[in-house]
Amino acid sequence: MAVLALATAGAALATKPGPGTSTGTARVFVPNPVQDLGDESLTDEKDADYPALADAYHTVTLTHLDGSGLLQGDYATVVGSTGDLAFSPTNTFSYGRDQDEFEQVMAYYWVTQAQEYIQSLGFGSGKALPPINEEPQRLRIGQYGVDNSFATEHKDEMRFGKGGVDDAEDAEVILHEYGHAIHFAQGFQFSTEEAGAISEGFGDYWAVTVSEHVRQLLGLPASPDPACVADWDSISYTSSVPHCLRRVDEDLTYPDDLVGEVHADGEIWSRALWDIRGALGATQADTAILAGQFGFDGGTMPALAADIVAAASKLYGAGTAAQVTAAFHARGIL
Repeated sequence: MAVLALATAGAALATKPGPGTSTGTARVFVPNPVQDLGDESLTDEKDADYPALADAYHTVTLTHLDGSGLLQGDYATVVGSTGDLAFSPTNTFSYGRDQDEFEQVMAYYWVTQAQEYIQSLGFGSGKALPPINEEPQRLRIGQYGVDNSFATEHKDEMRFGKGGVDDAEDAEVILHEYGHAIHFAQGFQFSTEEAGAISEGFGDYWAVTVSEHVRQLLGLPASPDPACVADWDSISYTSSVPHCLRRVDEDLTYPDDLVGEVHADGEIWSRALWDIRGALGATQADTAILAGQFGFDGGTMPALAADIVAAASKLYGAGTAAQVTAAFHARGIL
């Protein structure tokens, strides 16, 4: 009944006249209040929109909308929520975190930004490199009753949970799940435990690299602790400071630090990617990493590392490939 009610609400909104334009404005976190403000004392306060969060809101431009007045577009479409679907006859989506629509806006904005970033690196239809997930990602907000989120391949869908800080309030949770969607789109095979760890590590890395890219686009300073992943979401389940779901700069090596849990083992992989970014800069690092992932057969970290080195060599030459090799070598992967 709840799903039917949501579908009916969406259909009713769609019959209202929309603006017919592809751009709009919205308020979002960039990427989240803790990272943006450098304030580890912030708490959830039961979804309250309290004064200490005021400076964490940023007005941004929404792009690629379909003109219906709903959060539907070329690369993201909100298909369900626990509350009303966001609708605006003027494409103006200005909400606070105490409103269900805010999380819908966050998911739409950050998925669209991620795809725009991918295309800016040269991936896409008519571009030098193949497209990656160049289609609408289905988004369900707050429709997973636990504090967790996941992406599904067969539906090309991401579902965000609730509890504590609701997951879609933190851009780095959204971007992490989009990292899995990238792997689905690239034909990445999840046939081994190490493949699962690679995908978790890539998701964490993707979250922080896109967060920093968007901050730069908006003219904001670099985050005070960019290697900390999902520091807003994690305030509800971590006690130590800084609050981090995980980090991408842990001093871990392969295979000695493998523990057989994909999220923990993924920190080995994310550290290697973070080091590559430090050596090459975000643009070259992210292009080589994405290019190397196509059709990965689900084997080991060394196998995918070799593919990324080969991609770096093809894109940028032997000198750059040597830097990528050195980064993987430092983590024991090559």
